[in-house]
Amino acid sequence: MKSKNQILLFSIILITISLSLMAYKVKYLNFPLFQEETTNIWNIEAKITFDAKKNQSALISMALPSSQDGLIIINEESSSANYGYTNSTINNVKRAIWSKREVEQGEQVLYYSIDLIKDKYYKTKPIEFEQTIETQDASKPIIQAALSLLDNIYNKSANSLSFTSLLIQEFNSKEPSQAALMIKNNYMKTDIQKRDVLIKLINKIGYKVRTIGALYLEDKQRNISLTPMLEVLHKDKWYLFDINKGLLENSSDILIWQRGSQFLLEAEGVKNSNVKFSVTKNIVPARSAALSKDVKNQNTLLDFSLFVLPNETQNTFKLLLLVPLGALVVVLMRIFIGIKTSGTFMPVLLAMAFIETQLLPGILMFIVVVTMGLIVRSYLSHLNLLLVARISSVLIVVVGIMAFVAILSQKLGLEYATSITFFPIIILAWTIERMSIIWEEDGAKEVIQQGSGSLLVSILAYFAMTNNTLSFITFNFPEVLLAVLGLIILVGRYSGYRISELYRFYTMVK
Repeated sequence: MKSKNQILLFSIILITISLSLMAYKVKYLNFPLFQEETTNIWNIEAKITFDAKKNQSALISMALPSSQDGLIIINEESSSANYGYTNSTINNVKRAIWSKREVEQGEQVLYYSIDLIKDKYYKTKPIEFEQTIETQDASKPIIQAALSLLDNIYNKSANSLSFTSLLIQEFNSKEPSQAALMIKNNYMKTDIQKRDVLIKLINKIGYKVRTIGALYLEDKQRNISLTPMLEVLHKDKWYLFDINKGLLENSSDILIWQRGSQFLLEAEGVKNSNVKFSVTKNIVPARSAALSKDVKNQNTLLDFSLFVLPNETQNTFKLLLLVPLGALVVVLMRIFIGIKTSGTFMPVLLAMAFIETQLLPGILMFIVVVTMGLIVRSYLSHLNLLLVARISSVLIVVVGIMAFVAILSQKLGLEYATSITFFPIIILAWTIERMSIIWEEDGAKEVIQQGSGSLLVSILAYFAMTNNTLSFITFNFPEVLLAVLGLIILVGRYSGYRISELYRFYTMVK
């Protein structure tokens, strides 16, 4: 394979890998492309209240939500002053347990809260929950009405889903049948009773069904109870039903807190126990939410990312990852435009210095230091020193000049000027030496061209490296550097005319 084709293939592979990794992090890990992007974190708080008896022990247990498709619990927190707190799992149901040996008389309050994030790609393993169906004591007319209703709906249905949908529709109809009306008036006075009767009727046909207590994820809800729902099994998959709305095609806005027949709240040694819920939507930066979510997912790609480094090291890499952007600017300006610079990547180092000193003060200090350095270098050239000694002398002079400018700037109240110490001293010393040689060999015009070219390219690199969007992308998607590398390799094969050459030879063509 020819080298040209090899370079083209290699560059395409690098760019493809880079874009693929970025697309994966954006689509599946919910990483934002822009710093301003936000997402929602839902806070669900359970408030448990009860009346305690003096000098008696208390044991309170509450069922906790299990894993659910599309929702990731990123944080769990219990607030229970002077109460012992533990977690346990009973019949696959996770429960929070509070206990205390002697409780003060009066009303007591316990809190339990979770934070969760929506993620449509998050999947969980199905868990079996214990479900017991109690028999209903009823008079003979009620039993006959139920059997008549079930037979009628069963003949109109095809499976557990259609049967459950028709059954719920019958009880919510404006003009229900006599059988449905009789059952509704006698056994469905509350939503919980309605849900329980529906479960018994569905179970009587032989379909698998289980109890659900859920919360709709709607902002600013206070002191609400769990919404009674039910789930029906169809082809090894559970489907969620609202007892008033029927089958819920999209359950992404519903948190299932309780499954199965276990009690939501159990309390010993207390009375008048109750639990109420509050739902609050918090808007947070999308990147923070993605990182919080990964704590639960343990994604390998992020486990070996820059985010595992200490904050101080992360801040260092935020600056280092900008260097390839400056290098790309230099490559484009030199190969396509044809701008001359003093050194290959000296403009990148100058751009990094400008980041510390701010642009205008940095440009001014660069001109001052290089000009004074050239003057001193012209004097040293008359001493006929060896190269190493000459460069070392220029280096010392540059340090002295920088110290003098910093002191003078401080006296004049120029805050930014004191940051001159961040300039690459060695590069400045070598630049002064290089410019002085060019001055002697090619004249002052060439020095001015290369100096001004270096300054222009460094300014363009500065704008690229201080762009908030590019800075955000390079740190959160460091794989973008592969794409930058691929572009630089592609550009490196360019052998056509530069724009400056087209201008230079314009008169010849004319």
